[in-house]
Amino acid sequence: MPAKKKKSGGGAAAGAAGADDDVALDAAVDTAASEAAATPEVVEEPAAEGEDAEDVAEEGQGTAAGGKKKKKKKKKTAAAGEEDADEEAAPAAALVAAAAPAAAVVAANGEDDEEDDDGEDGGEGGAKKKKSKKRGKKKNKPDEREDDEAFQKWVVESLEATRNGTETMSAEDLKKNPQPFFGYRYSGDLRPWFVTPRLKMPSGIHTPDYAFDPDGRSESERAGMKEVPVLEGSALVTMREVCRMGREVLDIASRFMKAGVTGDQIDRIVYQACVDRKIYPSPLNYNRFPKSVCVSPNEVICHGIPDCRPIEEGDIVNLDVSVFYNGYHSDLNETFFIGECDEDSQRLVRTAYNSLREASKMIRPGTFYRDVGNNISAEAAKSNCAVVNTYCGHGVGELFHGPPRIPHYRKNKAVGIMKAGHVFTIEPMLNLGSNGGDKTWPDDWTAVTPNGSRSAQFEQTFLVTQDGFEVLTARPGTDRFSMPEWDPSMFQC
Repeated sequence: MPAKKKKSGGGAAAGAAGADDDVALDAAVDTAASEAAATPEVVEEPAAEGEDAEDVAEEGQGTAAGGKKKKKKKKKTAAAGEEDADEEAAPAAALVAAAAPAAAVVAANGEDDEEDDDGEDGGEGGAKKKKSKKRGKKKNKPDEREDDEAFQKWVVESLEATRNGTETMSAEDLKKNPQPFFGYRYSGDLRPWFVTPRLKMPSGIHTPDYAFDPDGRSESERAGMKEVPVLEGSALVTMREVCRMGREVLDIASRFMKAGVTGDQIDRIVYQACVDRKIYPSPLNYNRFPKSVCVSPNEVICHGIPDCRPIEEGDIVNLDVSVFYNGYHSDLNETFFIGECDEDSQRLVRTAYNSLREASKMIRPGTFYRDVGNNISAEAAKSNCAVVNTYCGHGVGELFHGPPRIPHYRKNKAVGIMKAGHVFTIEPMLNLGSNGGDKTWPDDWTAVTPNGSRSAQFEQTFLVTQDGFEVLTARPGTDRFSMPEWDPSMFQC
């Protein structure tokens, strides 16, 4: 989660398939229709943006209907037609719950596991399978299939438990611009949708000091911390654990994310993943940020408020996850490709990742924090991308945002030298082209590029060691003492 350069604490925060289509859809609809009693409280606040349930339903149906063997094409096509007919009645209102399309989307991912990918007139589903094969997806083994089925079941239950009324709203109401945006001149194509009321965390979860403050102010951050803390002993053990759980939550959210699901649904998945782990999503109410995660698509640089806009094929989407556990915060984010993306988007996301990787090579005792921006700026310039200057990396631990401050551009005036035990984030934000500027939407959070160009970002939480660094938020199975080389399949949804 980036900290804002000119304002102390100005930055903010920003779990899937394998069953057959019919089983996934029927189970989702049956679950939604049962009206589960365990619905979390919501804070009664004015809503601001929205979800097009009709679009999500159509995307879920199209994805679930795709894929078939050559020898059984006729039978499978007929079955798919029956599904479409069942789902077509009353588009938005007939969507009993948002869980059904979401389950259909994640269920479609398992189709490739048992079916041939011949790419012949498979309709929308066939096209998606062809793309999956292009990305080199492997067929699941039995234990992986069981895991996918369990994940899908959890997704359906989580969306049912967090129902918020959007499933009964019309497409027109979901798309309607909130009042603060009346007359606003947008820099790009993205528009705000309906934002649902804030979810309230259940009792029994350790919360940060701003969780219940009316203005979301952190008194510990306001008091300030003059020196960069050195983490060791039990403090470092806790920091490793909260970083591990932050990574789990991000991996859950990205596993769920597909074309057709909404930012609001992703937020509900993150919320439930945190509740299940008895951890607090750090963005929630931080300086009054209304959600548990930042979802930033396309021209959004950072701090995107999850709304009900369905994510589309060709989007790039950054998910920024921060969690709080036993007195410590962790912070990380990654940018993902939704289906097939254009070459500029591929170049941008690759460059954003490589700029973080190049910056990480400087992490060792004795490095000046001000020098980190040199590697980032040099890497960005190679691919005609611009570094956003407004937001910076920051210390993280007992404070969500604390010292040191780590700008991502060259010739900055950051103070301090890295020492073993320092823990901080580096999180460069890059815009396509030469303009590294930003502007903020009337919601006072969403930062966008001034010309509508796309933006991408990656973030990890790092620990300075005696002879280098450790990535505390590293992906499972990767080397924790170096960042892996760029691999686009890692960020493909």
